[in-house]
Formats: sequence, structure tokens, C-alpha cells
Amino acid sequence: MSSLITEDEISHETDIVWLEDIDTLDYVRQSLDRLPTRKGKPAYHRDGRMVGYAILGTTAKPSRASGTFRRRVFWLLPHDRDSQPQGLYAKSAPAEAVDPRTLEPCLKGVKTERSEGGPLSPAIHEHRTSA
Repeated sequence: MSSLITEDEISHETDIVWLEDIDTLDYVRQSLDRLPTRKGKPAYHRDGRMVGYAILGTTAKPSRASGTFRRRVFWLLPHDRDSQPQGLYAKSAPAEAVDPRTLEPCLKGVKTERSEGGPLSPAIHEHRTSA
């Protein structure tokens, strides 16, 4: 969940790869997944679809126990607003959701008025200039 992701955990990111046009998405879900590599498109094992993922730099160290890397993956479920605009998240967003326009390498992203079902807000620009 986004609230559990710390800046330290994403400090080795060098890029975010988007598989879809994020300008059409009000929010994406983000999670830290244990993956076998620093870069490349990871396998996806959830319902729904992966819409993006983070690339890690060479300074990222694997877990001593598992040999895996913690990388962010961005995804949506079948009942999310992009697929069901009048559904469960018509005027809200899941706990791990953030506005994809506020995401950059090493930045967690935030919920905005738009991610909560409202209009595009100045919070996007405020977040980027304050980070």
C-alpha cells in the first residue's frame, strides 16, 4: 500500500515505465513487489492489469534472504473506476491508489481531487514542486 511505501524503499529507482497512457487514468494502485531483477517488465499475478513498473539502478541491493529486489508495480483491478466509472470507486479511491501524474522515480505519489473522483487539481503541480 502507498502509505507503507517509504522514500528509502524507492530511493534506487531510475525510471518508471508506463504500459498505458496515464493521462486517461484518474488513479493507479501501487505496491512494492519482490522481483528477481532490477529492470524489465515483471510477471503479473493479480486480477486486472499492470499499467506500469519501476526500474531500479545498480545501487539497489537484493534481499539477503531471497535474492529479490523490492520494486514498485502499478496496477488496476477490474472494478476500478477506469473500467466501472459508476461503480465502487466512482467518488473515492482504494487505499493504495495515487494519482499517476504525481508519480516519478523516487516519489511516492499522492491522492488528489481527481484520484478521489473530482476534477484535475493544483495538488499535482504542488506535489511535484515540493518534492
